[in-house]
Amino acid sequence: MKNYRFIIVALLMAFTTQAVMAQVVRREDREDRKKKEDTGVVITDRQQAFYEVREPHDADLQWMKVIYRSLDLTKGKNPALYYPEEPNQDGQSLFYIIMRLLASNRISAYEYLDGREMFTDEFKLKTKDIFDRFYIMYTEAQGSTEKNPKYTVEDADIPGNEILSYYIIEQWEFDIRSNQMNTRVDAICPVLHRTDEFGGEPIRYPMFWVKLNDIRPYMAQQYVFTDDDNNLPRYSLDDFFKLNMYTGEIYKTKNMRNMSLRQLYPEDSAYHAAQDSIERRLRAFNNDLWVPDREVLLAQREAEEKALAEKEAAETQTDADDQGEEKVEKKTRTTKRGAKVKEEEEQEKKSSRNRSKTKVKQRKPKSSGSSSGGGSAARSVRNRKR
Repeated sequence: MKNYRFIIVALLMAFTTQAVMAQVVRREDREDRKKKEDTGVVITDRQQAFYEVREPHDADLQWMKVIYRSLDLTKGKNPALYYPEEPNQDGQSLFYIIMRLLASNRISAYEYLDGREMFTDEFKLKTKDIFDRFYIMYTEAQGSTEKNPKYTVEDADIPGNEILSYYIIEQWEFDIRSNQMNTRVDAICPVLHRTDEFGGEPIRYPMFWVKLNDIRPYMAQQYVFTDDDNNLPRYSLDDFFKLNMYTGEIYKTKNMRNMSLRQLYPEDSAYHAAQDSIERRLRAFNNDLWVPDREVLLAQREAEEKALAEKEAAETQTDADDQGEEKVEKKTRTTKRGAKVKEEEEQEKKSSRNRSKTKVKQRKPKSSGSSSGGGSAARSVRNRKR
């Protein structure tokens, strides 16, 4: 009897455990299915930690520069962030991913403070306020609570076609642990280009900041086209930012006065010169930290000698051209002077011919008698003079 009781108890415990496990599995399946419906993909905490880019500690940094860039979605490879305009079989754009995550309360958005961004709880934005501010239609999703609000937004109500640029915060850091210069994107801000009812040029409205680490796992699931010649999506949105494949214009660097480059350099020429100078210094900073190899030094010397020889040859050619121009000019002056002298001689000859034609010949007196008579007449005249 005791054995029978033991077997019955064991069977009851096994059935109970199986029922509990089935309930847990069904509950997890429902939660995963719900997450998938809200965001399109299921991201676990392990995946979140895997894709997250660790921020270095201040003690490990020797130098850092904070750069603000504007990404125009019509230039370079930036259209990969814009297309497809609406979700389709190829996936969805970055803005749709962000809006879906905000609506399902999976990520946090922070206030745009124009250069003094603070990613703390004090400056977190409510998703409802964002929707109301930019006139995005929404409804409360099933299971939404006051502590965990969730919303449903239709694809047609998301203004993805008006997001024509992004602002990013880019950090250039020299890590003394690895002795390398690293570039990472810290946050991204969608910029809404919206035209008012009177038309005219679209007005830019920076919407909010999102920490890139919060959306990296979701961006890693979305592959994009980066080249029209290759219709195979080979890079994800996460790769797009990690590999710095974007094309961005520097509009500000972090400074004590919190002034943009346009405020510091109002003229266009000075503004573009400042942008180029910042780019060159950032690119050259890492190279200037190290002594180059012998092969690199020899290649640099050969390049410098070649450039010097080309410069000297160009200067010699310029001098020769100048001398040739002087000779041509001198020859031209000589030819003009010779032609003038020749012309004067021709005119003088012509005038002498005209004078010879107009000269009157003197007529000789006619003799009235013979030669003897003429002689006697001449003698008589001489006699009279005597």
